[in-house]
Amino acid sequence: WDETHFGKMGSYYINRTFFFDVHPPLGKMLIGLAGYLSGYDGTFPFQKPGDRYEQHNYMGMRGVRLYRLFCAFLGSCLVPFAYLTVLELSKSLPAALLTAFILIFDTGCITLSQYILLDPILMFFLMAAVLSMVKCNSCADRPFSVSWWCWLSLTGVNLAGAMGVKFVGLFVVLLVGLNTIYDLWDLLGNLSLSLVVFGKHLLARVLCLILLPLALYMAMFAVHFTVLNKSGPGDGFFSSAFQSRLIGNNLHNVSIPE
Repeated sequence: WDETHFGKMGSYYINRTFFFDVHPPLGKMLIGLAGYLSGYDGTFPFQKPGDRYEQHNYMGMRGVRLYRLFCAFLGSCLVPFAYLTVLELSKSLPAALLTAFILIFDTGCITLSQYILLDPILMFFLMAAVLSMVKCNSCADRPFSVSWWCWLSLTGVNLAGAMGVKFVGLFVVLLVGLNTIYDLWDLLGNLSLSLVVFGKHLLARVLCLILLPLALYMAMFAVHFTVLNKSGPGDGFFSSAFQSRLIGNNLHNVSIPE
């Protein structure tokens, strides 16, 4: 049923048809982009679960073939992400291998990664954010180095990705936020650091973990509203002034007083 739901939204993006959904747009945009790049034309109706795809090229969105993969590729990334995270935290190769082994043979992950769903995309950004955070923590002894900036910025990018797929991504924002508060509190208690240096640490985290994710999150909606410029099933949720900008709407190009 979910594949019918989100596959249809991927088609809406390809056809530039406006729709409304409770989730932020990033996951559906990426599904639509994967379908478009792999040759899917957005014509399959996705009416009910179990309908045969027949001649429609759905492989790019699902990721069944090696040369056309998206959800399956993101799902497979969870294994190395988990391995690297546990290895960084525990410094134990057996623990990291055991973690990777468990995920490789996890039926839930395998199943979720086979279909056109938001779940593998969400889990990709969640685990990527945790890995980036852990890697950034490992660079604490060389702050403001290139690697430190890269991992801190990647953490912010992955936070935006997690929030942009589903609002449940806010939980990883909370995790990173608590980790950041702990780091800053520890730095504030370090009497060998001047307040100027502490201010630089604070500013870097505000820039990479607050401003950067918010900018990317808003950019997703900018792309969303730019691409979906044709009238569709989501029109009724929005104002008449907004509907007047949608091609094919009854109010298109009508002058609407503010």
